[in-house]
Amino acid sequence: MKSFLMLMGSCALLCQASCTSSKGEEVKEPHVKHLVTSPIKMDTTITEDYVSQVHSIRHIELRAQERGYLQKIYVDEGQFVKEGQLLFKIMPRLYEAELQKAQAEANFTRIEYDNTKKLADGNIVSPNELAMAKARWDKAKAEVALAQVHLQFTEIRAPFDGIIDRFHVREGSLLEEGELLSSLSDNSKMWVYYNVPEAEYLDFKTKAKEDNAAEVSLLMANNKLFGHPGKVETIQADFNHETGNIAFRATFPNPKGLLRHGETGNIRMAIPFKNVLLIPQKATFEVLDKKYVYVVDKNNVIRSREITIEAEIPHIYVVQKGLAESDKILLEGLRLVRENEKIQYQFLAPATVLTQLDLYAE
Repeated sequence: MKSFLMLMGSCALLCQASCTSSKGEEVKEPHVKHLVTSPIKMDTTITEDYVSQVHSIRHIELRAQERGYLQKIYVDEGQFVKEGQLLFKIMPRLYEAELQKAQAEANFTRIEYDNTKKLADGNIVSPNELAMAKARWDKAKAEVALAQVHLQFTEIRAPFDGIIDRFHVREGSLLEEGELLSSLSDNSKMWVYYNVPEAEYLDFKTKAKEDNAAEVSLLMANNKLFGHPGKVETIQADFNHETGNIAFRATFPNPKGLLRHGETGNIRMAIPFKNVLLIPQKATFEVLDKKYVYVVDKNNVIRSREITIEAEIPHIYVVQKGLAESDKILLEGLRLVRENEKIQYQFLAPATVLTQLDLYAE
């Protein structure tokens, strides 16, 4: 116990010796130099991300137009088909028989019309009789045309180039008129829909060039950017009153068919800002949800000042008001200083600070 007390006493003496000089005077710590910079005025671009839904430029349902048994499926699910290619065939026997019946009726009425015409030319029958025979023949020809249409409906062909979706029926199924067979997607171009808040819509419309469609990029579900930029070609007419958003539609080329109908992703839309003040985010602090910076005056005294933020970039704020380009602001050590404190500082050029932030972000 005695040795422990002696050890503690020695430590206390060492501590006292380190805090005092040989003359017994207290040693003052050297002044700390704080890093200070200024806002920089320049053009920049803010990138906003929006959840999006990918749609084919043409996506339709293929349905049976006639009732009957599905006789043959000529393609497979996921297959690329050409316009006019035969996809499905419904058993045509009933419709072939109806066509033959209609053709026979048409032949009969044509013969009847020819005979009536000869009699009418000899003034044996009245012109009204000839007109009625002509009407019966026209009606029979219309029945033939209708039967031909019904027979054609037993063959379902691709209305455009595209990719077949999964089948909802199998060969031998009894189909009802209008029953869903599959879907067909034209993926040569893709429409990507996303919702934009009202404030960001206004920023976009006021800053975007009117003569050119704005370019956007698509971040896919695997966190990789799609290889082709898209263009904002359409903005919906009305805002959604429940969400306060408006729908944008961007069109993307899809030459390799990577994008498919129903995919999700994030649209990245760049909004340009011209001649704005930029400051590092780390130079700010918050008090009751308001942003402040420490401004260094000509006497090297720091004073807090409220600022308004217009937009945010990684590690950088776009300042709307509260600062001037000539102001000097405290960059680091905001928690180590007090209001109206006089400091010593080292000034860093704004361009150097932004370069360091860009390297950090990478």
